[in-house]
Amino acid sequence: MAVGKRKKQAAAKPAANQTTTLRHLWLASLGLAALARREALAGAGRAAGQVDALQRRVRDLASDARGNVVGGIENVRGQVEPKVVQFSAEVEARLAPVLDKLGLKGQRTPRAQRKGRKPAAKKAAAPRRAARKPAARRARKA
Repeated sequence: MAVGKRKKQAAAKPAANQTTTLRHLWLASLGLAALARREALAGAGRAAGQVDALQRRVRDLASDARGNVVGGIENVRGQVEPKVVQFSAEVEARLAPVLDKLGLKGQRTPRAQRKGRKPAAKKAAAPRRAARKPAARRARKA
């Protein structure tokens, strides 16, 4: 007996003329909506992260600027303060003979320290009033 070759059935071939149904459109729109939602949430998260990073960067820049200003002020103060002390000593040295001639040098006495205000006297606490009782309810005549 001769055995003939059998042809295997081909796997399910897609139909050549598939039509798009309302179900296909509905499922595609659901997928699109889910994808849009996911991307919107991810975009919002990325934006929030960028805002946080920008805030940190601004804080760091402000801190650096403050440090630079404080350092510059301390530098200027270090240069100016000795000159002010020197100028003050020079002015006092030049005025000393004039004050001696006028006889004003010895009269200078330090001011007495100013006294602060006296604390206000405490008022006697007023007695507490009792809470007012509501008026008694009366029955209406019909």
